[in-house]
Amino acid sequence: MPTEVSGAAAAPPILISLTAFGAAEVRRHGQRWFARLCHEAGADGVEVRSELLVDAARELPAIAETVRDTGLRVVYSSADYLWAADGALDMAALQRALNAAKILGAPRLKMAIGGFGASSHASLMALRDCLQAAKIELVIENDQTPAAGTLPALQDFFDTANDLGIFLGMTFDMGNWHWSGECPLQAAGALAPQVRYVHCKGVQRQPQRWVAVPLAESSAPWRAVLRALPADVPWAIEYPLIGDDLPAVTRREIDQLRSIAASMAGRKKLT
Repeated sequence: MPTEVSGAAAAPPILISLTAFGAAEVRRHGQRWFARLCHEAGADGVEVRSELLVDAARELPAIAETVRDTGLRVVYSSADYLWAADGALDMAALQRALNAAKILGAPRLKMAIGGFGASSHASLMALRDCLQAAKIELVIENDQTPAAGTLPALQDFFDTANDLGIFLGMTFDMGNWHWSGECPLQAAGALAPQVRYVHCKGVQRQPQRWVAVPLAESSAPWRAVLRALPADVPWAIEYPLIGDDLPAVTRREIDQLRSIAASMAGRKKLT
Protein backbone atom coordinates (compact mmCIF):
# COMPACT_ATOMS: atom_id res chain seq x y z
CA MET A 1 0.00 0.00 0.00
CA PRO A 2 1.48 3.42 -0.91
CA THR A 3 2.33 5.61 2.04
CA GLU A 4 2.73 9.35 2.10
CA VAL A 5 6.23 10.64 2.62
CA SER A 6 6.73 13.97 4.37
CA GLY A 7 9.01 16.69 3.04
CA ALA A 8 7.92 16.85 -0.59
CA ALA A 9 10.17 18.87 -2.90
CA ALA A 10 9.35 22.54 -3.24
CA ALA A 11 7.57 23.58 -6.39
CA PRO A 12 9.96 24.88 -9.05
CA PRO A 13 9.99 28.63 -9.69
CA ILE A 14 8.49 29.40 -13.11
CA LEU A 15 10.47 31.77 -15.34
CA ILE A 16 9.89 32.89 -18.91
CA SER A 17 12.61 33.11 -21.50
CA LEU A 18 11.77 36.35 -23.29
CA THR A 19 12.37 34.70 -26.66
CA ALA A 20 8.97 33.08 -26.09
CA PHE A 21 7.26 36.28 -27.26
CA GLY A 22 9.02 36.33 -30.65
CA ALA A 23 12.18 38.18 -31.64
CA ALA A 24 10.47 40.90 -33.66
CA GLU A 25 7.95 41.74 -30.94
CA VAL A 26 10.55 41.72 -28.18
CA ARG A 27 12.87 44.01 -30.10
CA ARG A 28 9.96 46.32 -30.87
CA HIS A 29 8.67 46.64 -27.29
CA GLY A 30 11.90 45.93 -25.41
CA GLN A 31 12.66 43.25 -22.83
CA ARG A 32 11.77 45.57 -19.96
CA TRP A 33 8.20 45.79 -21.28
CA PHE A 34 7.94 42.03 -21.46
CA ALA A 35 9.50 41.58 -18.01
CA ARG A 36 6.68 43.71 -16.61
CA LEU A 37 4.13 41.63 -18.53
CA CYS A 38 5.61 38.44 -17.08
CA HIS A 39 5.41 39.86 -13.56
CA GLU A 40 1.77 40.85 -14.05
CA ALA A 41 1.01 37.35 -15.39
CA GLY A 42 2.44 35.77 -12.24
CA ALA A 43 5.87 34.57 -13.36
CA ASP A 44 8.58 34.14 -10.75
CA GLY A 45 11.28 35.42 -13.08
CA VAL A 46 12.54 36.08 -16.58
CA GLU A 47 15.46 35.10 -18.77
CA VAL A 48 16.93 38.12 -20.54
CA ARG A 49 18.46 37.38 -23.94
CA SER A 50 21.55 39.04 -25.35
CA GLU A 51 20.46 38.53 -28.96
CA LEU A 52 17.27 40.52 -28.36
CA LEU A 53 18.95 43.60 -26.92
CA VAL A 54 18.77 46.54 -29.32
CA ASP A 55 20.73 48.97 -27.13
CA ALA A 56 22.33 47.01 -24.28
CA ALA A 57 23.86 50.06 -22.58
CA ARG A 58 20.40 51.57 -22.17
CA GLU A 59 18.25 48.46 -21.82
CA LEU A 60 20.18 46.44 -19.23
CA PRO A 61 20.01 49.08 -16.45
CA ALA A 62 16.32 49.64 -17.23
CA ILE A 63 15.55 45.91 -17.03
CA ALA A 64 17.57 45.72 -13.82
CA GLU A 65 15.38 48.45 -12.32
CA THR A 66 12.21 46.55 -13.23
CA VAL A 67 13.63 43.32 -11.81
CA ARG A 68 14.44 45.06 -8.51
CA ASP A 69 11.05 46.78 -8.34
CA THR A 70 9.07 43.60 -9.01
CA GLY A 71 11.22 41.06 -7.17
CA LEU A 72 11.53 38.92 -10.29
CA ARG A 73 14.29 36.35 -10.50
CA VAL A 74 16.54 36.96 -13.48
CA VAL A 75 18.85 34.84 -15.63
CA TYR A 76 21.06 36.35 -18.32
CA SER A 77 21.48 34.35 -21.51
CA SER A 78 24.43 35.11 -23.78
CA ALA A 79 24.25 33.89 -27.38
CA ASP A 80 28.07 33.89 -27.62
CA TYR A 81 29.93 30.60 -27.36
CA LEU A 82 32.39 30.04 -24.52
CA TRP A 83 34.93 28.33 -26.74
CA ALA A 84 35.77 29.25 -30.32
CA ALA A 85 35.84 26.70 -33.14
CA ASP A 86 39.59 26.19 -32.60
CA GLY A 87 39.02 25.25 -28.95
CA ALA A 88 40.27 28.53 -27.46
CA LEU A 89 38.32 30.03 -24.55
CA ASP A 90 36.68 33.21 -25.81
CA MET A 91 37.60 35.38 -22.86
CA ALA A 92 36.15 38.51 -24.48
CA ALA A 93 32.74 36.83 -24.90
CA LEU A 94 32.85 35.56 -21.33
CA GLN A 95 33.69 38.99 -19.93
CA ARG A 96 30.95 40.66 -21.99
CA ALA A 97 28.45 38.18 -20.64
CA LEU A 98 29.63 38.53 -17.04
CA ASN A 99 29.55 42.32 -17.26
CA ALA A 100 26.02 42.27 -18.66
CA ALA A 101 24.89 39.87 -15.93
CA LYS A 102 26.36 42.18 -13.28
CA ILE A 103 24.55 45.22 -14.69
CA LEU A 104 21.35 43.24 -14.81
CA GLY A 105 21.79 41.92 -11.29
CA ALA A 106 21.56 38.36 -12.57
CA PRO A 107 23.19 35.76 -10.31
CA ARG A 108 23.03 33.16 -13.08
CA LEU A 109 24.50 33.26 -16.60
CA LYS A 110 23.59 30.80 -19.36
CA MET A 111 25.94 30.00 -22.24
CA ALA A 112 26.79 27.09 -24.57
CA ILE A 113 30.21 25.49 -24.81
CA GLY A 114 30.70 26.03 -28.55
CA GLY A 115 33.95 24.49 -29.76
CA PHE A 116 35.13 22.90 -26.51
CA GLY A 117 37.49 20.00 -27.21
CA ALA A 118 40.67 18.27 -26.12
CA SER A 119 42.72 21.43 -26.56
CA SER A 120 40.30 23.36 -24.32
CA HIS A 121 40.85 21.45 -21.08
CA ALA A 122 43.58 23.69 -19.69
CA SER A 123 41.41 26.78 -20.08
CA LEU A 124 38.82 25.46 -17.63
CA MET A 125 40.88 26.82 -14.76
CA ALA A 126 40.79 30.31 -16.26
CA LEU A 127 37.02 29.98 -16.63
CA ARG A 128 36.73 28.95 -12.98
CA ASP A 129 38.80 31.93 -11.85
CA CYS A 130 36.65 34.37 -13.83
CA LEU A 131 33.44 32.96 -12.39
CA GLN A 132 34.77 33.05 -8.84
CA ALA A 133 35.86 36.66 -9.23
CA ALA A 134 32.50 37.66 -10.69
CA LYS A 135 30.49 35.64 -8.14
CA ILE A 136 28.12 34.59 -10.91
CA GLU A 137 26.91 31.04 -11.52
CA LEU A 138 27.39 29.68 -15.05
CA VAL A 139 24.92 27.11 -16.36
CA ILE A 140 25.80 25.33 -19.60
CA GLU A 141 22.99 24.81 -22.10
CA ASN A 142 22.62 22.06 -24.67
CA ASP A 143 22.05 24.02 -27.87
CA GLN A 144 21.00 22.73 -31.30
CA THR A 145 24.50 22.11 -32.71
CA PRO A 146 26.53 18.87 -32.95
CA ALA A 147 29.45 20.44 -31.06
CA ALA A 148 27.48 21.71 -28.08
CA GLY A 149 24.12 19.97 -28.18
CA THR A 150 24.77 16.23 -28.20
CA LEU A 151 25.03 13.90 -25.24
CA PRO A 152 28.65 12.79 -25.96
CA ALA A 153 29.80 16.42 -26.26
CA LEU A 154 28.11 17.48 -23.02
CA GLN A 155 29.21 14.39 -21.12
CA ASP A 156 32.82 14.96 -22.19
CA PHE A 157 32.62 18.59 -21.05
CA PHE A 158 31.07 17.90 -17.65
CA ASP A 159 33.27 14.86 -16.99
CA THR A 160 36.38 16.93 -17.75
CA ALA A 161 35.27 19.82 -15.53
CA ASN A 162 34.21 17.53 -12.69
CA ASP A 163 37.54 15.66 -12.81
CA LEU A 164 39.27 19.02 -12.29
CA GLY A 165 37.05 19.77 -9.31
CA ILE A 166 35.07 22.40 -11.23
CA PHE A 167 31.32 21.90 -10.90
CA LEU A 168 29.27 23.73 -13.52
CA GLY A 169 25.53 23.37 -13.56
CA MET A 170 23.48 22.74 -16.67
CA THR A 171 20.53 24.34 -18.38
CA PHE A 172 18.63 21.32 -19.70
CA ASP A 173 16.66 22.35 -22.78
CA MET A 174 14.09 19.60 -23.27
CA GLY A 175 13.41 20.44 -26.89
CA ASN A 176 16.88 21.11 -28.28
CA TRP A 177 17.86 17.43 -28.15
CA HIS A 178 15.51 16.77 -31.06
CA TRP A 179 17.33 19.26 -33.28
CA SER A 180 20.60 17.44 -32.67
CA GLY A 181 19.10 13.98 -33.13
CA GLU A 182 19.37 12.95 -29.48
CA CYS A 183 16.96 11.28 -27.06
CA PRO A 184 15.96 13.77 -24.34
CA LEU A 185 15.04 11.00 -21.90
CA GLN A 186 18.44 9.35 -22.28
CA ALA A 187 20.11 12.73 -21.85
CA ALA A 188 18.05 13.45 -18.74
CA GLY A 189 19.13 10.17 -17.18
CA ALA A 190 22.78 10.85 -17.91
CA LEU A 191 22.98 14.54 -17.04
CA ALA A 192 20.47 14.97 -14.21
CA PRO A 193 23.18 15.48 -11.53
CA GLN A 194 24.40 18.58 -13.40
CA VAL A 195 20.99 20.15 -14.01
CA ARG A 196 20.24 23.42 -12.22
CA TYR A 197 17.73 24.97 -14.65
CA VAL A 198 15.24 23.54 -17.15
CA HIS A 199 13.97 25.02 -20.40
CA CYS A 200 10.47 23.63 -20.85
CA LYS A 201 9.87 23.25 -24.58
CA GLY A 202 7.52 20.92 -26.38
CA VAL A 203 8.26 19.88 -29.97
CA GLN A 204 6.43 18.77 -33.07
CA ARG A 205 7.92 17.50 -36.29
CA GLN A 206 7.01 19.34 -39.50
CA PRO A 207 8.05 18.00 -42.93
CA GLN A 208 11.41 19.80 -42.99
CA ARG A 209 12.07 20.78 -39.37
CA TRP A 210 11.25 20.58 -35.70
CA VAL A 211 9.20 23.39 -34.18
CA ALA A 212 8.74 24.45 -30.55
CA VAL A 213 5.23 24.14 -29.08
CA PRO A 214 3.62 24.19 -25.62
CA LEU A 215 4.17 21.02 -23.62
CA ALA A 216 0.51 20.03 -23.94
CA GLU A 217 0.92 19.89 -27.73
CA SER A 218 4.28 18.11 -27.73
CA SER A 219 4.94 14.80 -29.44
CA ALA A 220 7.88 14.13 -27.06
CA PRO A 221 7.70 12.29 -23.69
CA TRP A 222 8.04 15.49 -21.71
CA ARG A 223 6.48 14.21 -18.48
CA ALA A 224 9.02 11.38 -18.29
CA VAL A 225 11.84 13.84 -18.96
CA LEU A 226 10.71 16.18 -16.19
CA ARG A 227 10.39 13.27 -13.77
CA ALA A 228 14.00 12.28 -14.53
CA LEU A 229 15.32 15.77 -13.68
CA PRO A 230 15.76 17.44 -10.28
CA ALA A 231 12.36 18.45 -8.94
CA ASP A 232 13.20 21.78 -7.34
CA VAL A 233 15.23 23.65 -9.99
CA PRO A 234 13.62 26.56 -11.88
CA TRP A 235 11.61 25.84 -15.01
CA ALA A 236 11.50 28.37 -17.84
CA ILE A 237 8.92 28.57 -20.59
CA GLU A 238 10.72 28.64 -23.93
CA TYR A 239 7.98 27.94 -26.40
CA PRO A 240 5.89 30.50 -28.32
CA LEU A 241 3.50 32.65 -26.30
CA ILE A 242 1.21 34.18 -28.90
CA GLY A 243 -2.27 35.69 -28.79
CA ASP A 244 -4.35 38.83 -28.79
CA ASP A 245 -4.32 38.88 -24.98
CA LEU A 246 -0.69 38.14 -24.16
CA PRO A 247 -1.04 38.56 -20.39
CA ALA A 248 -3.87 36.01 -20.37
CA VAL A 249 -1.96 33.58 -22.59
CA THR A 250 1.12 33.93 -20.41
CA ARG A 251 -0.84 33.51 -17.19
CA ARG A 252 -2.53 30.39 -18.55
CA GLU A 253 0.79 28.75 -19.48
CA ILE A 254 2.35 29.64 -16.12
CA ASP A 255 -0.66 28.15 -14.33
CA GLN A 256 -0.45 24.99 -16.45
CA LEU A 257 3.23 24.51 -15.60
CA ARG A 258 2.48 25.01 -11.91
CA SER A 259 -0.31 22.45 -12.17
CA ILE A 260 2.06 19.98 -13.84
CA ALA A 261 4.65 20.56 -11.11
CA ALA A 262 2.03 20.06 -8.39
CA SER A 263 0.76 16.82 -9.91
CA MET A 264 4.29 15.47 -10.24
CA ALA A 265 5.11 16.44 -6.66
CA GLY A 266 1.96 14.70 -5.49
CA ARG A 267 2.99 11.45 -7.16
CA LYS A 268 6.50 11.67 -5.72
CA LYS A 269 5.01 11.79 -2.22
CA LEU A 270 3.82 8.20 -2.71
CA THR A 271 6.16 5.23 -2.53
